[in-house]
Amino acid sequence: MPLSDQQLQDLETDGFIILPDLFSQAEIEAIRGRLPRLFAEDSEANVIERHSGEVRTAMGLHLRDDLFADLVRHPRLVEPALQVLNEPVYVQQVKVNVKAAFSGEVWQWHTDFATHHKDDGVRLPLALNLHILLDEVTEFNGPLYFLPGSHRAEEHPARLDDETTSYPLWVTDLDRVRDMANRCGMVSATGKPGTVLIFHDTLLHGSPNNMSPWDRAIFSLIVNPVSNAYTAPTRPDHKHHRDLTPVEPLADDCLERYGTPSVAISA
Repeated sequence: MPLSDQQLQDLETDGFIILPDLFSQAEIEAIRGRLPRLFAEDSEANVIERHSGEVRTAMGLHLRDDLFADLVRHPRLVEPALQVLNEPVYVQQVKVNVKAAFSGEVWQWHTDFATHHKDDGVRLPLALNLHILLDEVTEFNGPLYFLPGSHRAEEHPARLDDETTSYPLWVTDLDRVRDMANRCGMVSATGKPGTVLIFHDTLLHGSPNNMSPWDRAIFSLIVNPVSNAYTAPTRPDHKHHRDLTPVEPLADDCLERYGTPSVAISA
């Protein structure tokens, strides 16, 4: 599934693109149907919110479930990534981020590259984030906020915040966020289930608490050029995968064999 010239230009200019209806309702239901079992596992790859006890993020999913092992090689994700990066990539991180109704916690303002660089020793900001909205994401249930064009900043300073939430994160100073937002503006990345978000490693983004009565789950695949792989394997494999095998896309119908389950996500 190649990106158009306009989409490639928008990604270069803004640092992100939003692609509606890239995955069907049946495919989304199949993905969502795997989550209750994975969320229920007693695994260090499931990060639990401090206050609510709900799953905040479930990581390493392609190592824990065969559907996700296929999803990370889906051509609607892999082919655009290869088109943008123009070199072999490996699976760097796979997760579903959840904001449970009424209790889903904030993701602080940050760039992904700060963590990849400082914790994993990734040299260059070349990784690409590929998201699939698994619920309808609205202005009310904790959408991602993007600062268009912020990925082009020459520097990306960050400090480690291990107090705000249960997930330690290299975050961006709020004075810098204010300055960048005043210059770049802000976009709320909303959309229906099946919408895909693609954004660069240095795009400044975050998301607010979910005060609404509606859950919000987003699948995230991060791929990184093999030539730009980690040099400091200090984090566990589910946070930055060690397998540098180049990703090869599967057939477009690779999720069909999983059918449409009747079990809905409960987070």
